[in-house]
Amino acid sequence: MKVGKALYWAFQNIERFLIIVSYGSMTGIIFVEVIRRFLFNEQSAWSTTIPIYLFLWLAWMGASYNTLKRSHLRFTEMRERLSYGAQFGCLILDAVLWFVMGAVVIFFSVEQVYIAYDNFSIVQGTDNVMQWWFYLATPCAWALLLVRVTQNLVSDYHDFKAGRPLAVQAATFGD
Repeated sequence: MKVGKALYWAFQNIERFLIIVSYGSMTGIIFVEVIRRFLFNEQSAWSTTIPIYLFLWLAWMGASYNTLKRSHLRFTEMRERLSYGAQFGCLILDAVLWFVMGAVVIFFSVEQVYIAYDNFSIVQGTDNVMQWWFYLATPCAWALLLVRVTQNLVSDYHDFKAGRPLAVQAATFGD
């Protein structure tokens, strides 16, 4: 039972963890390298490229997290004025559009990851840090985003069937 709870917690917080790790790493690298540049007149060659690649993980996991919290771009004012059935229809349309967009993004980003992997592309300024490790952020985060869309759709379906209010208004500024 404890393992199940731990896995559930990890799955519900994976985006937060990766956002914090990537943001903390970016901040740490930039902070240390600014100090080194101005105080010691030296800088690591990779210090300007790794934070940019870490931003891929930050941005795409942030998109997945916002989908989980339903704080992505929505037309809330219009939806609140619709009938209950039309609100549910809009939520289904949202999910369909997310899946179409996700399929396109995953298809093309996996190809980009494969090209970087196949060409042994390394991050500029490093000897052995592969670019595809960072490019993998896009298909991984979008796959997780589609899982979150599915979770939201299942929740919406259960709410609709039970006659409970639908999650039309996004949760903002917190959990």
